[in-house]
Amino acid sequence: MTANAAAERRLELSDDGVRLTLAGAWRLSDLPALGDSLARAQPRAPLTVDGGHLTSLDSAAALELLRALSAAGLDPDSIHWHGFSAPHQRVLDDVLRRRAALAEPVPPARSPWLAGIGERATIIARQGIDHLSFMGETLVAFLELITAPRRLRPRELTAQLEQACLNAIPVVILVTLLIGVVFAYLLGLQAEQYGANIFVVDGVGIGMSREFAPIIVAVIIAGRSGAAFTAQLGSMRLTEEIDAIRTLGLSPMQVLVVPRVLALLIALPLLSFIGLVAGLAGAALVADAMLGIPPAAFAERLHDALDIKHVWAGLIKTPVFALAIAVIGCRLGMHVGRDTRALGLATTSTVVQSIVTVILLDASFAVLFQELGI
Repeated sequence: MTANAAAERRLELSDDGVRLTLAGAWRLSDLPALGDSLARAQPRAPLTVDGGHLTSLDSAAALELLRALSAAGLDPDSIHWHGFSAPHQRVLDDVLRRRAALAEPVPPARSPWLAGIGERATIIARQGIDHLSFMGETLVAFLELITAPRRLRPRELTAQLEQACLNAIPVVILVTLLIGVVFAYLLGLQAEQYGANIFVVDGVGIGMSREFAPIIVAVIIAGRSGAAFTAQLGSMRLTEEIDAIRTLGLSPMQVLVVPRVLALLIALPLLSFIGLVAGLAGAALVADAMLGIPPAAFAERLHDALDIKHVWAGLIKTPVFALAIAVIGCRLGMHVGRDTRALGLATTSTVVQSIVTVILLDASFAVLFQELGI
């Protein structure tokens, strides 16, 4: 840098340290010298910065000035900026605005535990209202489908049935078979003490048909198909495929949501029945090996003890479970934030919300059936 350039650029601090005068050209190329000059200055509040003698000012030099003043313990918002020309003032204002936007936010004060509970309750209530609203949109889409059946997309429905029903059969059979084995084993340990081995069949039959098979299959589907719905629709939202469907004049509800909801409404009752059969088969294996009840005797006792109303009581709940899982999975996928982190959080939230909703619905059905004497 030439001597003339150094002479043009200067920084003067008044004796009392409350007035800082800037002169000459303040540019990016001058930052090393500017940094040294600013480091030696010791301004004090209330500070007035006079820029009337500046010949040029760029954003890099302005940022270096603000950093030096902040390092000296001065708040840039409390400084009086005087004499800057209009172009220089615009540069300074822009740097001040961007610096404030990038400033690290102050961590919020820790709220009292009662306020935290209220805040979380408000979030849960808002999510419940959003789910109910989306369910209403889904039911309207089904009504439109009834009036115009040609809107149904058989290929998409078949693909969803294959994914949600056929491909889920192995895991449903495995899990419910093991649950039947464990359930019969635990009941058998207690029944053997009183010579009531045969009543294990009653407990397993009623328990699996009314509660265990429907709720276990619903939990499996919530973690499998519910999460898949959110991931699929969320990915389509990220890649703007849903926006493209709207641009083509099609309804995303009819194209994407209705086939998935309908597939789950069909799949869950069928899978629950398969799970019931697998659970009873697992219980029969334990009864034969541990309790001395052969399969023929197991089937005969099951025929006498298991009323068909228990089977229907379990199967009636499954379409409601399916609707809840499908609505939660599709809504969170359709309204996910446009970034991959939000998609992962939405997928996890789908599983949690679906399982909690299924358990609450099952408890509601238990109370209702008790009142109705079913």
